[in-house]
Amino acid sequence: MASVLVVDDEEGLRSFLAEALLDEGHQVQEAGDGEAALRVLAKQSFEVVLTDLKMPRMGGMELLERLRRDQPEVEVIVLTAHGTVDTALQAMKLGAFDYLQKPLSSPTELRLLVARAAERYRLRGLAEATTREGVPPLSHGAAAMAGVESALRKVAPTEATVLLLGESGTGKEVAARAVHAWSRRAEGPFVAINCAALSESLLESELFGHEKGAFTGATARRRGRIELAQHGTFFLDEVGELAPALQAKLLRVLQERCFERVGGAQTVQADVRWVAATNRDLAQMVRAGGFREDLYHRLAVFPVQLPPLRERPEDIPAIGRRFVETHLGQARIPGQAHRALRWLESPEAQGYPWPG
Repeated sequence: MASVLVVDDEEGLRSFLAEALLDEGHQVQEAGDGEAALRVLAKQSFEVVLTDLKMPRMGGMELLERLRRDQPEVEVIVLTAHGTVDTALQAMKLGAFDYLQKPLSSPTELRLLVARAAERYRLRGLAEATTREGVPPLSHGAAAMAGVESALRKVAPTEATVLLLGESGTGKEVAARAVHAWSRRAEGPFVAINCAALSESLLESELFGHEKGAFTGATARRRGRIELAQHGTFFLDEVGELAPALQAKLLRVLQERCFERVGGAQTVQADVRWVAATNRDLAQMVRAGGFREDLYHRLAVFPVQLPPLRERPEDIPAIGRRFVETHLGQARIPGQAHRALRWLESPEAQGYPWPG
């Protein structure tokens, strides 16, 4: 879930937006105008800022310009009345992620946009790390990972669907990005979605996209994640959480390499390389009737088990160092990063039963 700052001078609308996002599990703060938003942003980092355009003291356009200058990593969604759509489009040219028209008839489109913006924030951070460092290493010398990297390097140049298995936190997305980087589709997009992060209806729209008018609040056609991954790699994380209806729809895409957007009749081709991941025992779920057997066999063409960190203690210092430098460095807490790095090199850290 994402950290979101909602900025609007209308208290009723601001509360409505905040509650809709809180219901989705996001961490939400509120501000009444651009100046108040900057005061909040000076104390706390956010992944997404949702702001009205017209407000007293400082409007959304000036706030956007300040964010692009001082915190360019933040994704900004602007709210606009019907008469100011041109201004919203101008905001997008300045770097806003997207816009929403007021009045909102339903929170559905809001939730979709915020989820998509938060995902782009996260993926852009990973992409920047990849650009700086190349593909993040799967391991730092752990014997338990030698076979994993060898297997992934062999399968990457093929079009075989890869199923990554392992506990949460074992680096399945890092492995998926490595498969993409080592594949013939490396110049194409890498697009990911977490099946556990959205409700069934929102997940369907995120996967397949939707046409204008497909549901209340669908004010424009939007391409889904699969379509955005054309000629690249599509990473389906936590695939074991898919509802039965979506399992059936995904099976059809894997079989026929095509789909329709929600509310649409036009067939869209799905020219993507598939990588899926789960922390569940899909074979057991199949036996229990919780996962389609035909979909399981489509996904498990090339299964790879990733060992948990407690089985690869050689990797602990390097992985911990990257995490500390990235996250504690952003938090700007004096001395905490240094203390954490010292602990990671201690015998206590080496013997800790790391989950995932």
